[in-house]
Amino acid sequence: EIQKEAVVLEEKRRHEEQEVVKEIKDNQLKGEIGAWTQVWYQYVEHGKKDGGDLNDFMARRFYLYLKGDITPYFSFFTHIAADRVGQEGLDSPSLGLGSGIAFRDLWITFKPSEALKVQAGRMYVPLTRNYGTTSTKCMLTTDLPFLQGGVRGNIFYAQKVGRDDGVTIWGNPLDGLLQYRFMVSEGVENDNNPDDNLRFAGRVAVSLLEPEKDWFNMGTYLGKKKVLSLGFGYDTQNDLILNGLEDQDNLVWTADVFFDHPIGEGAITVEAAYIDIHNCTQTHNFSELAAGDDAKNWYIQSGYLLPGKVGPGRFQPYIKYEAVDVDDKDDTEFMGAGLNYFVKGHNAKISLDYTYVGQDSDRDDQSIATFQLALGF
Repeated sequence: EIQKEAVVLEEKRRHEEQEVVKEIKDNQLKGEIGAWTQVWYQYVEHGKKDGGDLNDFMARRFYLYLKGDITPYFSFFTHIAADRVGQEGLDSPSLGLGSGIAFRDLWITFKPSEALKVQAGRMYVPLTRNYGTTSTKCMLTTDLPFLQGGVRGNIFYAQKVGRDDGVTIWGNPLDGLLQYRFMVSEGVENDNNPDDNLRFAGRVAVSLLEPEKDWFNMGTYLGKKKVLSLGFGYDTQNDLILNGLEDQDNLVWTADVFFDHPIGEGAITVEAAYIDIHNCTQTHNFSELAAGDDAKNWYIQSGYLLPGKVGPGRFQPYIKYEAVDVDDKDDTEFMGAGLNYFVKGHNAKISLDYTYVGQDSDRDDQSIATFQLALGF
């Protein structure tokens, strides 16, 4: 009888300890801080306004991030950022472009479960993989595709440096086999949206190997993950004024594939996407694409992480190709290659990139060379 009472008391004590531990965990506040910067030198053929060649030094990105878990159900995240600081001909301080500092990302998340999260604030537009989910700290190429704001290009959709203000419902059901993101946001604003119609964007990705559950994915996993992801995205906003024409409905859809896998002591990364644009909302500076145009855009890029170290780090060469086909206008092609040297993964790397811009129009063809130092934690 005494032994039974002792067992009961011991079980009660353990249960009370577990409840105390659970209560402590529930009441704990978790926080994290980090920063990274990417500094560039660029040579741009015909890059000056008078047609001369341009030598340009800049801080391509400086991001300071803060995030915290207030309870198991509520968290926040913010990026305080400056982009393209010192880039010749660019000065938009309110967005932290060329000069100034801005809140690049700023959101609060309510997380009832891993399969359902509600995120409100300023965040990525869930459309493409490359600039809809991928962290710009962890890209395969030195920068994004041209039509998504890479190298020196503009972004083809309405945004605040790739983000928008709104609410996104997202999650990872089926243990991450599926990730969905659906956003309601502002999109095109002011005089070009006289009825103040909302924008609706969404993205679904299926992971056939290891899941990608985070908000920010990587553009190359450096052999540390096996990923095969198929994605589909859309973006729509109605009754806009585009290039002076009223009642224009913008619709974009995209399909993409991403593959990253170790091969022996090395690793391969391949990404490809197709983007169909109806009534584009923005004008692009390196192609003939203008507001109100219909166009097709596709790109493919691939890299291989070489086996073994050379000095303290590892080399990863890559190649890339992108095309912009605007209806009833001349086409533009972007071809390039580059080399990453990872001293400490994505936290410390050196990159070289060469891009050739080929124009079917009367615009000058251009060569652009970029040297990058990237460091962060």
